[in-house]
Amino acid sequence: MREIEYRNALNEAFDEELARDENVVLMGEEVAQYNGAYKVTRGLWDKWGDKRVMDMPISEAGFIGMGVGASMLGIRPVMELMFWSFHSVAFDQLVNNAANVRYMSGGLCNCPIVVRGPANGGTNVGATHSHTPEGLFAAFPGLKVVSPATPADAKGLMKSAIRDNDPVYVMENTLLYGNKGHVPDPEEGDFIIPLGVADIKREGSDVSLIAHGRSVLIALEAAEKLKEEHGIDAEVVDLRSIRPLDQEAIIKSVKKTNRAVIVDESKPFCGVSAQITTLIQEHAFDYLDAPIKRVCTLDAPAIYSPAVELEQLPTVKKVVKAVMSIA
Repeated sequence: MREIEYRNALNEAFDEELARDENVVLMGEEVAQYNGAYKVTRGLWDKWGDKRVMDMPISEAGFIGMGVGASMLGIRPVMELMFWSFHSVAFDQLVNNAANVRYMSGGLCNCPIVVRGPANGGTNVGATHSHTPEGLFAAFPGLKVVSPATPADAKGLMKSAIRDNDPVYVMENTLLYGNKGHVPDPEEGDFIIPLGVADIKREGSDVSLIAHGRSVLIALEAAEKLKEEHGIDAEVVDLRSIRPLDQEAIIKSVKKTNRAVIVDESKPFCGVSAQITTLIQEHAFDYLDAPIKRVCTLDAPAIYSPAVELEQLPTVKKVVKAVMSIA
């Protein structure tokens, strides 16, 4: 095990998959000579050259469409969106084409494309650069959506995504790129985390805090505060994968703790938290000792002001307050 940054864990995943499969290519704006807007692809163009790591023009519709077409012909493109907020420019390619081609071809034509990049608020870049569309894409059959919270999960899930024969959309977080965590050394073997498997980041008995992405770290911090100040033992369930969703892990945790608080940076209306709430209501209602609570981002466009935007997002204080309201 070594302690490395989230961005470097992703970089290792790309490097290993480029070496493993000659059909893997990286594409996106500034991913080559510039090493990526967030330095996630640092050094890969120097090592692999401009036929494996390619800069794209500022046209998401154009290069995502090209990647979808290439994937149907056997290439495994890993496409970077500088912000997932730019997905709407390529919505037809991402949803209408990538999601449906396997089904409409009777399984004869796969679309093994990975589209990745940051999907988060909290960086003071305004409403048009701060969307969290994981729930949106998870609503379309044929698409897979993951949101890793730690460097280890980022590497393991990315390697699985690249090898998957379906389109996988990886929602990262700008605020996580510099975070450090323990990741197995490549010499220890091929490190892969299967899609659709949640992880219990903290065992607990009194309440289930269910989260994904950076919200997992908020939930973990809240769990420590709840234990220290209130004697409440919270379990933290990291979804890791939004679709496929590990429903069994969620229900098992709620049946164990009898209470649930969902922490989700997405908006509350038709968001990931709404789906999880429905799931618990349908499959674990008789085990609940209190109403399900949600801690989401304020249901409004992202606020530009740094001080105010942080209060718009889920916070440790809000999670603790939600737990105390049902304790």
